[in-house]
Amino acid sequence: MDQAQVLDEFRAAGALLEGHFILTSGLRSPKYLQCARVLMDPARAGRLCAALADKVRAVVGEGVIDLVVSPAMGGVVVGYEMGRQLGVPAIFVERVDGKFVLRRGFEIPEGARCLMVEDVVTTGLSSRECIDVIEALGGKVVAGASLVDRSDGKADIGVPLIPLVRLDVPAYPADALPPELAALPAIKPGSRGLK
Repeated sequence: MDQAQVLDEFRAAGALLEGHFILTSGLRSPKYLQCARVLMDPARAGRLCAALADKVRAVVGEGVIDLVVSPAMGGVVVGYEMGRQLGVPAIFVERVDGKFVLRRGFEIPEGARCLMVEDVVTTGLSSRECIDVIEALGGKVVAGASLVDRSDGKADIGVPLIPLVRLDVPAYPADALPPELAALPAIKPGSRGLK
């Protein structure tokens, strides 16, 4: 699946939005990819994650991953589907008092080779926080994967990042908006903060 086909899937799902968006990082952007909408169709999620799983296998090798670990909330569905595609269990970390922790009886076996999976990477902060938890619990993070890398390869998560699609979508601090963006009302469509 090439970049145009991936973006067609987002457009067909009404998940490629244009306007003035407040990202989870606090940065502002004229484009937003709503992965929850693209993943709500199980067939579409399966197609996208099958293509991402193929890319992961091509980079890290077949049978190298023991466990998929994702940050909640955005990574839960894509992480589950990646686990299904790779034939391994999928678990997630979630925020408690602002920090990612492993709950719900989930465990990371000592030395487990883990793939950290996100829906979208912008700055890489959530990915790095998830990776820190995996490593603190004895897992070895082989790579990260995401449906979308909004940083176009600039985000450093500390391990190789394998995205299905890389985009160079501008993001601005709230006090440095271009006039055309500043003229639009800001919307926070993500899973944290305002809806």
